[in-house]
Amino acid sequence: MEQTLLFATLLLGAAVIAVPLAARLGLGSVLGYLLAGVAIGPIIGAEAAELQHVAEFGVVMMLFLIGLELEPAALWGMRHKLIGLGGLQIGGTTVLLMGLFLALGQPWPTALAIGLIFALSSTAIVLQTLSEKGLMQTTGGRNIFSVLLTQDIAVIPMLALLPLLAVRAPATVQPDGSVAIATAADDGHHALSLVEGLPGWGVTLVTIAAVAAVILVGIYLTRPVFRYIHQARLREMYTAFALLIVVSIAALMGLVGLSAALGTFLAGVVLANSEFRHELESDLEPFKGLLLGLFFITVGAGIDFDILMGEPARILGLTAAVIFIKGAVLYALAVVFGIAGRARWLFTLALAQAGEFGFVLIAFSTQQSVLPDALAADLLLVVALSMLVTPLLFILYEKLSHRMDVSADQPADDIDEQGTVIVAGIGRFGQVVNRLVQSSGFSTIVLDSNLETVQLMRTFGFKGYFGDPTRPDILHAAGLADAKVLVVALDGKKEAVTLVKYARAQRPDLHIVARARDRVHVYELYAAGANDIVREMFDSSLRAGRYVLENLGLSEFEASEAEMAFYHYDRHTLRDLAEVWDPNVPISKNQAYIDRAKAANRDLESALTEKLDEAERASGAATPLGGRTSQK
Repeated sequence: MEQTLLFATLLLGAAVIAVPLAARLGLGSVLGYLLAGVAIGPIIGAEAAELQHVAEFGVVMMLFLIGLELEPAALWGMRHKLIGLGGLQIGGTTVLLMGLFLALGQPWPTALAIGLIFALSSTAIVLQTLSEKGLMQTTGGRNIFSVLLTQDIAVIPMLALLPLLAVRAPATVQPDGSVAIATAADDGHHALSLVEGLPGWGVTLVTIAAVAAVILVGIYLTRPVFRYIHQARLREMYTAFALLIVVSIAALMGLVGLSAALGTFLAGVVLANSEFRHELESDLEPFKGLLLGLFFITVGAGIDFDILMGEPARILGLTAAVIFIKGAVLYALAVVFGIAGRARWLFTLALAQAGEFGFVLIAFSTQQSVLPDALAADLLLVVALSMLVTPLLFILYEKLSHRMDVSADQPADDIDEQGTVIVAGIGRFGQVVNRLVQSSGFSTIVLDSNLETVQLMRTFGFKGYFGDPTRPDILHAAGLADAKVLVVALDGKKEAVTLVKYARAQRPDLHIVARARDRVHVYELYAAGANDIVREMFDSSLRAGRYVLENLGLSEFEASEAEMAFYHYDRHTLRDLAEVWDPNVPISKNQAYIDRAKAANRDLESALTEKLDEAERASGAATPLGGRTSQK
């Protein structure tokens, strides 16, 4: 008990010290966890491997939560990237790395196994970092996710293939004709299995039945159970049920020899349309964060510095070669698939490392006599070092991206959802509108052509898409055909008018709320078809004027009445002046406009004086400003 508490104290203490420090230095939380593991590695020693079995559950939870964000239709829409982009990445990387290790004198079965192991990237580190930096919904982030998902799926056939590459392959056919299925659980930790000893067709049926059970339970059983728990009115029961879902699915996948991460991802996709999705996310998010942090610490603690110090050139050279070869394959695929600009560098650098499944496959390959022990130790160190370098690759991406012309090279994001309200422009004005509408329970789709602004709002938990809102294809992808309201909050006056004209032509029934820079812009937007036009400085100026009146002696009620009277009269005047405004004649030379504006100002003065007198009589207060009523 005391030893367990001591380990917990070391892990938490190292994380509390290292992670905030790394974040303050701009290195990211992942590198902080890895460095914390490096620091306490000599203390916890062999216990790091035992802790890693628990910590890997954080990866399982992360994939479940990612699945909750993906509807089945969205996953089906990714099929071309999963098969094409992800499949080519695995195939190309495997072939090139296999060639490298053949050149280093390894036999072809061993070289092929190493190529397969290093073809995988770190789902945990990459997705965690993308989420922290608000890059998940960018073009690069979505392509990265497609490749990572393909890699996780590919682990299953890899586990089936690796025993066939064994130098002294163990018998896979039993005397009675049954097939023994080896899984990653055989790495010294014998686990129960529902498929061990079954013939091949039996293994297939049991596996399909397990996957079908996950889908059917997710569709038909979770809702009744959630309603049953809801009646208990106990908050902790929601958390218990959320953990039960993840743990039970992970256990079931292990029993049939499938990836627990893949199984829970599938369950998350099934539950993506559930009304309890947000409840599950909020319950599991703290556990995911802690377990992922523990996983990264164990990776850092698992680095064997004795091997590194013994042959630093060889180990570091292998690590650099793996990263370079994977990066070259990824960059080539980015060119072929049209991933350009910042997205290309993000795609290349984010996936260039080896992944956590490499630890599982190396241990499994050693147990199956595919890899000798000495080589396996070197490969484990290369995997860990490449993962340790990943946060630095993200920093390199940020340095490169700052030197690039975002508007010229960055492709627009893929918009995978639609909302009731489309907000075009997310500057100071659009941010307030978006927050108010979302906080009131309505869905919004935010579009902006400034990538840094979109990434900043993602950092604070607000979803947005990078793209030019004036482009018809992006506007229609955001749901122009079905939206109820379009908010035009673009900085450019011409762009705003262009957008209003196009939206009005496409949707005569659409309600358009537009932001105007000045009075002339109001008239332009009015002519283009906007329903409600808000001058960006008007409301704040009115409020400032009300404060002035209050400090000159008017009561709050009288000042408020004056403010509202001015507001309504000015809006009426704007509509009236819009009738005589001519875009081809400067206002200073438009005599009809000048005459009507002068008359409107005289009427406004009289209207305000009358309104203040009414307010005074209603409040029963004395005249606050001497002589005001006599001016009437």
